[in-house]
Amino acid sequence: MTQLTSREGHAIPDIQLINRHNDDWQSIATADLFAGKNVIVFSLPGAFTPTCSSTHLPRFNELAPVFHANGIDDIVCVSVNDAFVMNAWAADQESEHVRLLPDGNGDFTRAMGMLVNKEELGFGERSWRYSMLVKDGVIDKMFIEPQQPGDPFEVSDADTMLNYINPQAKAPEPVSIITKPGCSFCAKAKAALIEVGIPFEEMVLGRDLSLRSLRATSGGETVPQLFASGKHIGDSEQINQWLTERNAV
Repeated sequence: MTQLTSREGHAIPDIQLINRHNDDWQSIATADLFAGKNVIVFSLPGAFTPTCSSTHLPRFNELAPVFHANGIDDIVCVSVNDAFVMNAWAADQESEHVRLLPDGNGDFTRAMGMLVNKEELGFGERSWRYSMLVKDGVIDKMFIEPQQPGDPFEVSDADTMLNYINPQAKAPEPVSIITKPGCSFCAKAKAALIEVGIPFEEMVLGRDLSLRSLRATSGGETVPQLFASGKHIGDSEQINQWLTERNAV
């Protein structure tokens, strides 16, 4: 493998990325993406691949509000995929806080010195996994995964980047709520969470999980059911109590 080196202190490569937006082709200049902004960029081997879809992209999307509160203007994911693939992946991931950009020809990744050969997987040339903080077009910090076989994922994650930007920043508590369509109690519970600024993942009964799964996780059949940091909070009454106790702290 070609030796991968940090480009900290260097200007971002001046490249045109070809994107697809509203059925039209558009050329995006990297100079416009980074000028006058603090931008987090993370790059990965490919859209729809396991680690990228389960952890890398979702966690950056989840922590986006915390990043924004700590001076970050934009979060960008770049992958050596075409525009159609990246747009489909963005829709699949519901990554509303992260901008997914295609580097279909690998021009940006090559200029960064991060293009690697993954022919053994049938991928051809792809990006090595890394993340970086870019300030006004200059690379301030890079987290490059160690050069070892496979697809290491140790340092380019969102939490490592957040710790670099602000070690005192607090990541949001993971919260999930089980609901069902037409449930007024569910609507009230979600509204209460939104009102106090608690981000949550919604799982809809009949779409995202079955009644059997509801029984297995909550021990009952009623909704809403709330879970926080791996703990079962409970139904509407217990959710209200949990919120009251949090507000009292």
